[in-house]
Amino acid sequence: MVALSTDAPLVVDLDGTLTPTDTLMESLVNVVKQSPLNLFRILLWLTRGRAGFKEIVAAHASFSGDHLPYREALLDYIREEKQKGRRIVLATAAHHSIAHNVANHLGLFDQVLATEAGNNLKGKAKLQAIREKVGQSFVYAGDSAADVPVWKAAEAAVLVDVAENIAQDVRRDVQVEREFPGEIGGFGVWIRALRVHQWLKNLLLFVPLLTAFSFFDLGKLTAMIGAFLAFCSAASATYIVNDLWDLENDRAHPRKRLRPFASARLPILKGLAVAAGALLLALVLAFSVSSAFLLMLLLYLVLSSAYSWVLKEYVLIDVLMLSLLYTLRILAGSVAIGIATSSWLLAFSVFMFLSLALVKRCAELVYLEESGKAATRGRDYRITDLVVLWPLGVGAALSAVVVFGLFISAPETQTRYGTPQMLWFVAFGLIYWLARLWVKTSRGEMHDDPVIYAIKDHGSRMTVLAMVAIMLVSHFFSFGTYL
Repeated sequence: MVALSTDAPLVVDLDGTLTPTDTLMESLVNVVKQSPLNLFRILLWLTRGRAGFKEIVAAHASFSGDHLPYREALLDYIREEKQKGRRIVLATAAHHSIAHNVANHLGLFDQVLATEAGNNLKGKAKLQAIREKVGQSFVYAGDSAADVPVWKAAEAAVLVDVAENIAQDVRRDVQVEREFPGEIGGFGVWIRALRVHQWLKNLLLFVPLLTAFSFFDLGKLTAMIGAFLAFCSAASATYIVNDLWDLENDRAHPRKRLRPFASARLPILKGLAVAAGALLLALVLAFSVSSAFLLMLLLYLVLSSAYSWVLKEYVLIDVLMLSLLYTLRILAGSVAIGIATSSWLLAFSVFMFLSLALVKRCAELVYLEESGKAATRGRDYRITDLVVLWPLGVGAALSAVVVFGLFISAPETQTRYGTPQMLWFVAFGLIYWLARLWVKTSRGEMHDDPVIYAIKDHGSRMTVLAMVAIMLVSHFFSFGTYL
């Protein structure tokens, strides 16, 4: 339903309306990011009441309206009304420093009403402030049940991403000026937030089972499946926390700004709840495998948290840490099934994953170069670093191939494989596959995650499957007479 136009002032809410996110939660994330110890201080601040809590959080947070996601359709409407000479007012329960920051950034508001001096401007308190500062005649734009008293006192309503039951209640009593539906979230968005596609990385846990050719051992296979699910659940928890930790940097990135939390398609509080549940499930599953595997999972969580919160900001240290986290998955797989990991496999893994981590960084820098930017945000990398990263990444790839070649000639390989000479075909396959990744990266065709690219790329899939098949044949069959 669309009402006739009116000249009454347009009063606009902030959280959930002008921006789909919650500025208080954004501020809390910022406070914790400054120092994790602030988590304990927040519990004490809660005793100061809602207005007092918002006051102290705002004082400690480094908030900027520049980094918020905004509802562009609503902003366009506000701009149109502003050009017509209509008075525009921002009325929000957010702290006044946040409200003024947003107002200064957008430059659209004639007046700002917000929480201050012990007065939490929400519901009836907001309505009273509007009547005192704006007048009895106004149009209100809001999004939630807390806005119902304000809507019903308004001349008309603007509904922004409002639940249908609330919208029906408002429509019965108030003329609706405009409606702005929200973006559809749901299961697909949560799949993206949990990064289910990244679970494929945890297939590395099965490598020790494969290299030991114990995949027909039902006990070991069952333990490995439990270990895989534990790592997947833990990884999803860390991905969510990392996305919340890195909100500002993601919003400045051309692709990452579309992530569920950066775009505010998913609320921060629900993200924290899901992350906590996923982490608990991961710990239970890990303990069911073995106490030693639980310790490996905890080590992974500590290292991945250190990477997400601190180490990823340092040039080269971040890629070294990524290669270590990949290799740690293989070690964890060995612990899960009680099979020792060979030094050959560890050496090969370190060089291989270092090369893939450098592919990821180079792909991102190539994309930024094409976008006209000089450096990454939140990471210590510049476009000029490509001249060093290219040879380093290719060199790491070739080092992995050399290690594999030495492994073929090792006495234990000659003993364990029926036809070890066939493994040289795997070495050639590695050269082709790794070189292909780097060529695609140089052309700007690489996804910023090489694992995702390898899954989608038909040539990569065929090459990897062929290498696995050759390894199996060379182990189980002997063609010594012919080779």
